[in-house]
Parts: sequence; structure tokens; C-alpha cells
Amino acid sequence: MSSLDQIAALDVVRSYAPSILLLTALAFGIFILRGVAIRSIEDVSARYRVRKAIGYAGYFLFLIVLLSLLSTRVAQFSVIIGAVGAGIAFALQEVIASIAGWVALSFGSFYKPGDRVQLGGIKGDVIDIGILRTTLMEIGGWVDGDQYNGRMVRVANSFVFKEPVFNYSGEFPFLWDEFKLPVRYGSDWKLAQGLIEEAVLANVGNYAKQSEELWNHVARRFMIEQARVAPMVTLVATDNWIEFTARYIVDYKARRSTKDAIMRALLERIDASEGKVQMASTTIELVSPSAANAARQG
Repeated sequence: MSSLDQIAALDVVRSYAPSILLLTALAFGIFILRGVAIRSIEDVSARYRVRKAIGYAGYFLFLIVLLSLLSTRVAQFSVIIGAVGAGIAFALQEVIASIAGWVALSFGSFYKPGDRVQLGGIKGDVIDIGILRTTLMEIGGWVDGDQYNGRMVRVANSFVFKEPVFNYSGEFPFLWDEFKLPVRYGSDWKLAQGLIEEAVLANVGNYAKQSEELWNHVARRFMIEQARVAPMVTLVATDNWIEFTARYIVDYKARRSTKDAIMRALLERIDASEGKVQMASTTIELVSPSAANAARQG
């Protein structure tokens, strides 16, 4: 290498060295700040927000430093940038769409960390929203009820532009749930309805009071009619039994436990009715062909 080449190389190193040192110091500072935030902030929600804010601030500063580093070279690379720009845009269209989805999630009201959502048939709690992907702690699957199954699922943010987003806990963190109870003909059906209403009210009465104010807020914000949040029990007479349907409102995180508490209380009340209320069921008797032939011959 000639002396002129060595001098040129040294000039390049000197011109880029401050920016490289600045980037290294910036990365180290972000790492330290994130560690301090994780150790010093006890509240989970606040710790998550601070950690993400530090990360985004780091990305922004990195971009500023890189742009300043390349600002003197932009004119030299303008032809190359124009030639490959279309190809890069096509190759990274999913990445660009995911970044656009992240922007929509940041400024829209699709969902936020802590919400329970369903994205493309995957249901779970949002535990992180990154620039490219949303991370869910999955519920359901091979596990009955709204319980975690242990899997973490990462969904591209571009999904918000392609499929519906179901939010279980957005502006209204309650769900309507119901169950059916068959009661035998001959039972005291009025007593049966009263027992169901008592069991439901004993376990969801507080939810009805809490949800009424929130629903009024939702009704004022959106074009939606007023809905009944108080528990309701209806019946229909079928060919086999009297079928009661109990409909009530419940916290989205307590749907299974609330139904369990209602059914336990209801069974206790039915047992205490001394036979006045009897649950119905379908009985099927299977007869072997030989037994059926013997019965016909006899």
C-alpha cells in the first residue's frame, strides 16, 4: 500500500471514528438504562412502558447518528439508492407493512399490552408490542376454558390490516356469558327459576353494577344501543324438558371461575329443594340384536 493510500485510509478512520464511538457509547448507555429500569421499577406496567420508551429513544438516536454519518455521502450514493430502492421495497414489503402496523397500534386503539385479543384464530393476552411483531401468551388450544397453555405466539403487526382484531378487554372489559339448565317436567319450575336467579346474582351482582357505568360510556362514544347488563333467566318448553337459559355479565378474566361458582351454588340449592326441582338428562338404552330378537319371539 502506498503512502497516499495509507493517508487516505487514516483520513477515513478519523472521519468515522467519532461516530462509531458515539454509537458504541449510545448502545452501552441504553443497555445500562434498561437494566436500571428493570431492577428499580416494581410496577409491571410502568416497568414495561419505561423499558419500551428507552428502546424507542435509542432507535431514534441511532437513526440520527447514522443519517449524520451518511449525510456527506448521500450525493455519491444517490444513483445506487434510486436503482435498488424499488427492489428493496418489494423484498421488504412485509417488514414495511409490519412497521406501518406498529405505527397504527401505537396511535390507534386496536389493543395495548395487557389486553386479551384474538388475532387470526389465536387467542391470548398481549404481553409485548414490538416494531415488527406482537407477542401473545396463548390461552385455550388443548386447554379448556380461558386458561394459559404455556405457548408464546408472535404475530406480525401487518396482521391488523388483513384480518379482524377481536379485543376482549378494550373499552368494555366485560363479557356476556350464559349456560343452559334442563329441568324435568313435573318439577316446580317457578322454584327452579328462582334458584337459578339466586345463584347467578350471588356471584355476578357486583359485575352488573360495575359494568353499567362502563357500558353507558361505550354507548355515548359509539353508535350502539343500550344493553341489559343485569342477569336474566329465560325458559323454553322442549319435547323432553324445561330448558332454562341464564345470561349474565362477567369480567373477561373470570369467566370460567365465575361459571364454576354459579354451578356449585346452584347444585347446592337444587339438592336442598328435596326433590321439588330435578335436573333432566337424555337416557339412551342400547339393546343387542340377540336380545331384541328374543324379546320379539317371546
